[in-house]
Amino acid sequence: MEADFVIVGAGSAGCAMAYRLSEAGASVIVIEYGGSDVGPFIQMPAALSYPMNMRRYDWGFTSEPEPHLGGRRLACPRGKVIGGSSSINGMVYVRGHAMDFDHWAEQGADGWAFADVLPYFKRMETWHANGHGGDPSWRGTDGPLHVSRGPRLNPLYAAFVEAGRQAGYEVTDDYNGRKQEGFGPMEQTVWKGRRWSAANAYIHPALRRENCTLVRGLARRVIIEDGAAIGVKIDRGGATEVVRARREVVLAASSINSPKLLMLSGIGPAAQLAEHGLDIVANRPGVGQNLQDHLELYIQMASSQPITLYRYWNLVSKGLIGAQWLFTKTGLGASNQFESAAFIRSRAGVPYPDIQYHFLPMAVRYDGKAAAEGHGFQAHVGPMRSPSRGAVTLRSGDPAADPRVLFNYMSTEEDWEDFRRCIRLTREIFAQEAFRPYVKHEIQPGVQAQSDDELDAVIREHAESAYHPCGTCRMGRADDPEAVVDPQARVIGVDRLRVADSSIFPRITNGNLNAPSIMVGEKVSDHLLGRDPLAPANDEPWVHPNWQIAQR
Repeated sequence: MEADFVIVGAGSAGCAMAYRLSEAGASVIVIEYGGSDVGPFIQMPAALSYPMNMRRYDWGFTSEPEPHLGGRRLACPRGKVIGGSSSINGMVYVRGHAMDFDHWAEQGADGWAFADVLPYFKRMETWHANGHGGDPSWRGTDGPLHVSRGPRLNPLYAAFVEAGRQAGYEVTDDYNGRKQEGFGPMEQTVWKGRRWSAANAYIHPALRRENCTLVRGLARRVIIEDGAAIGVKIDRGGATEVVRARREVVLAASSINSPKLLMLSGIGPAAQLAEHGLDIVANRPGVGQNLQDHLELYIQMASSQPITLYRYWNLVSKGLIGAQWLFTKTGLGASNQFESAAFIRSRAGVPYPDIQYHFLPMAVRYDGKAAAEGHGFQAHVGPMRSPSRGAVTLRSGDPAADPRVLFNYMSTEEDWEDFRRCIRLTREIFAQEAFRPYVKHEIQPGVQAQSDDELDAVIREHAESAYHPCGTCRMGRADDPEAVVDPQARVIGVDRLRVADSSIFPRITNGNLNAPSIMVGEKVSDHLLGRDPLAPANDEPWVHPNWQIAQR
């Protein structure tokens, strides 16, 4: 088998590249280990807690014991299915803040400033405001990825936004537009009641073209001859074979599996490769380093009124919701239920938001376990730009073995200060007049946790990953010894090989990572095709005029 381009991974970026490359007439083979995304557990938005907890769809990675979180191993779900993590995620759509991308450019990712990437965000979107405002000039109108908003029928969604306003924060009608900072509606990759994953948006249409093929198999390593990638060795159907690339190989296998594949192919820290008996093709010490993620805590309140989603948390109601969705693609099953959000700054002197909120009108965990107290609601809150860094390293030279993943969460005093501030600011929001008719008492952390030490104990025991790993094949200039890929996503030191997924992020972006991961696939497609990048945008994002002296 051979094609012009061989892509490893049918995830968010891989699907986008398969679509754009085949659209341009190039032949593409996409290698994916996971299976079909067909079925209600994936396609029904409200069923989101199921696929990320099913080994059928998830690689099932867990971190090593995290030394600053009491030795807990935290789950690190990554999609093992067509569509990758976009088929098992929470469907929350966040581009990131303009300053995130400007920082990328400052760190050596030339051509990836906000002005450079905004045209790609617009190209990939079809935006549906659903009557909630926003400036269409900042959004896309004819891209493959549908972005919508939930109906926000539950009164708690409006109460959350109003409480933010009462606490003195900004209100925004489109955090993906000019103004991220503030409280407002949350956006989701849902269209006509279905999860609109990268699979539905990009790769299923691409596979209807004769020049795009999906191959099921486990990638063992990239084959490199005379300093250039010529193909990928895979296990398929009990046999080993080679998928050859006439032009280039692209790794889009996630921030966990992309560095693993580079190392198995002889590209990475020389000492680590030698330890596992691997031949060294290129000594790139940054491979697997710079691992970042978002941690979050659920601030849960018991509800004094029976208006939360808990009233549907029984088999009969779930069955009725599922049946309505199955036959009509409407009702509660047609939303991820994250319909209000906020981005705020933690303190004066922070130029743009560094705290994110997801609001949910139920007290429940990602694994689907509801709070024992029944009716409740919660805000997921966490800092956006932790200074902690971890690493993905090889466990062995066996391609079937999971790598070691150590995030090194909460390894700096700044992490603890930021997280305590998150909790205290959230309590203040829930204490506003807008929530007075609904708040019964605090479930988590609980009113007994007030001092720094008490809050630290709660964080240590209850903080969870928001499932946003990135940064392990960092993009930078070719003369940067820690960079893994250059600003065109080419692996430094190896020809005809690129990486294009969230692993190339120099620093984690504000919010959920599916949107910027797809954007990476869109932009790298133009680099692969040798096209000039889209013309930079001149849109000026909103920045709080008093950010230097005011927190809100």
